[in-house]
Amino acid sequence: MLKVIFYLKAGKFNKSGESPIYARISFKKQSITMAAGKSILKERWQFTDNLRSVLKLEKEKVIKSALDLFLLGMEKKFNELYKIDQDFSLQLLKDEFKGETTVVKEDCVSIIEIMNRHNDFFKKKVDAAERSKASYQKYERAKDLLIIFMEKRYGIQDISLQEVNSAYVYNLESFLKYDSRFKGKTGIKNNSVVKYMRMYKTACKYSIRMGIIDKDPFNLYDGKLHVTDALFLTQEELNLIENKKFSIQRLEKVKDVFLFSCYTGYAPVDAANLTSNNISTDAMDNLWIMTNRAKTTIRANVPILPPTLAIINKYKNMQIGLIPKLSNQKMNAYLKEIADLCGIEKHLTWYVARHTFATTVTLGNGVRIENVSAMMGHTNIKQTQHYAKVLDINIMEDMSKLKQKYS
Repeated sequence: MLKVIFYLKAGKFNKSGESPIYARISFKKQSITMAAGKSILKERWQFTDNLRSVLKLEKEKVIKSALDLFLLGMEKKFNELYKIDQDFSLQLLKDEFKGETTVVKEDCVSIIEIMNRHNDFFKKKVDAAERSKASYQKYERAKDLLIIFMEKRYGIQDISLQEVNSAYVYNLESFLKYDSRFKGKTGIKNNSVVKYMRMYKTACKYSIRMGIIDKDPFNLYDGKLHVTDALFLTQEELNLIENKKFSIQRLEKVKDVFLFSCYTGYAPVDAANLTSNNISTDAMDNLWIMTNRAKTTIRANVPILPPTLAIINKYKNMQIGLIPKLSNQKMNAYLKEIADLCGIEKHLTWYVARHTFATTVTLGNGVRIENVSAMMGHTNIKQTQHYAKVLDINIMEDMSKLKQKYS
């Protein structure tokens, strides 16, 4: 952290022959110097081991007390700035200490400042492979939407956080739902709006933790996610795709990547980053794919099923990863073509594959929900229960046993 060393300025003397005491301040790779406001004879400085020995002269005791106060004040100012921005310059620290500038206070912190500080911190987590780049892009998109909203509603690009009241919050929600435009579409669906509003909450909570603000104006927002049934393939639909042979190479490749996700449950960013280093063999010679989810950094280890192994072997040594890399945009466009050719009326996406793993492949075959939750890298079992409740076939199997008992 902060390091302060006191020393005498060489070649400088006052009328009494004393040398001024300076402080060399260091932090990370930065270094800066400033006068401590006291002077002492070079002989006395050396004799007292830079005032670290037991002092007998009253004047030297006063100087030592002044240097202690200097150090205390410097550390206090450093801690204030460090809470706001861990990468501040030492010149700012020097100016703050000398009273030549002022620390940013809550009453002048703007909503875009709050988003920028949070997003800069989040970017560091992305660079450290702790969070995904896609999540960072969503936070940046959330910030852009704020600016567009304020331009259209108030004719400004930013606003003090103190001015963010309930009217602002619910006007923002209304704008996102009905007036925002993205890729030619007007309005954002409820669940996406709620997620954006939660992002603003997250950014404010980060600033509270950093001591920049005291309260989160978005806490009053009470929007709820609309729970919808997860779209997944039945076993019959999965077989249709698996048994279909495509003469067009791009469709065959997309089919294999989609099926890989159906049998492993990995989301796009996780599947694309898998390599042979992620494959492990346990004591019983069972093969596993072992990795952390990019979205949550939660461990998501999945046993390799025969269909998965067949796809891995098919593309072995043909690219760096276990499977070919495809962009979401291309993948979803090609999946629509595959669905048409297979006679499947459902709208296929990468996440239909993940949902299929959770329902048809695992829960539908009797795998316990806690094990499915672990394989999918869910942070809690409630996320997995969303898939479990759509499986009426499981309910019927259990009730069939009960019907036999009462027959």
